[in-house]
Amino acid sequence: MDSLRPQYVSVIEPISPAIERVRLILFKPFDLSKWLIIGFCAWLAQLGRGGGGGPNGFNFNFNDRHNEFNQISQVKDTLLTYLPWIIIGAVIVIPILIIIGLVLCWLRSRGQFMFLHCIAGNKAEVAVPWRKFAGHGNSLFLFRIVIGLIGLIVVGLPTALFIFSVIATQKTALIGLAISGIIVAVLVFIGALILFGLIAKFTTDFVVPIMLLNTSSSVAGWRMFLVILGANKARMILYILFQIVISMVIGFIAMFICLIGCCCCCASVLLLVPYVGTVILLPLFAFQRAYSLYYLRQFGPAFDVFSVQAS
Repeated sequence: MDSLRPQYVSVIEPISPAIERVRLILFKPFDLSKWLIIGFCAWLAQLGRGGGGGPNGFNFNFNDRHNEFNQISQVKDTLLTYLPWIIIGAVIVIPILIIIGLVLCWLRSRGQFMFLHCIAGNKAEVAVPWRKFAGHGNSLFLFRIVIGLIGLIVVGLPTALFIFSVIATQKTALIGLAISGIIVAVLVFIGALILFGLIAKFTTDFVVPIMLLNTSSSVAGWRMFLVILGANKARMILYILFQIVISMVIGFIAMFICLIGCCCCCASVLLLVPYVGTVILLPLFAFQRAYSLYYLRQFGPAFDVFSVQAS
């Protein structure tokens, strides 16, 4: 345990080598074909990630509950009228969406090892890492499916409580209990989002490199990471907080690039194309990947992905 708790671990020092890594890979010298290949791997590593907006808020007007009840009744009548078509549409659309989501998750899991291979080894390859880390990517895919199913259950429970609590506000006698249910549901929901967000972050930043170095199993990779996490809780908290700062800075840089692109209609349109947008912003994605690797390397030679991939 002590060997996994170095005397000095910094969130600042990895910045400089990560920037230098980006310069080495993408600008020394500049090679468009290399840029496009690594950009493709970066695009795969993020495939299917969508932004999700938070709740828009609810306005409880207890003085106008009668009108709200009438609106709810109208919606219910409309749903009952078109219920057969809704069921038919759901039966057709939902399986298609599930299949698309699974395919995107599988490709993203394989792509993360491909992008890691390119950044850690200063290589522009697609076929080699696709074959070499097939087992790693498949294990990561299965792990994410299991975590996703658990997440649906964990998030679904407070969501159901929230819905029932909102409905209960229509009855005066249950208003107090309903508001308490809403508060509990929101707190549990936020806590679940934070928990699964941390799992996703730690998986990408640390477990994937550990898998590449030591094992093709996601579960085994997580076991190794949990040992590091247990010995460095405060450092990991600081890492997450600093990652928030980095994400904000990167967001501002990306926004600035988009504003510049707005000066040229063609450039702004290109930024909206998924693969092309990733290629244009590739230095930012490469920095994020390199930063986490240099941070992980501080925990000992056993976690130095660069030395292994360079050999």
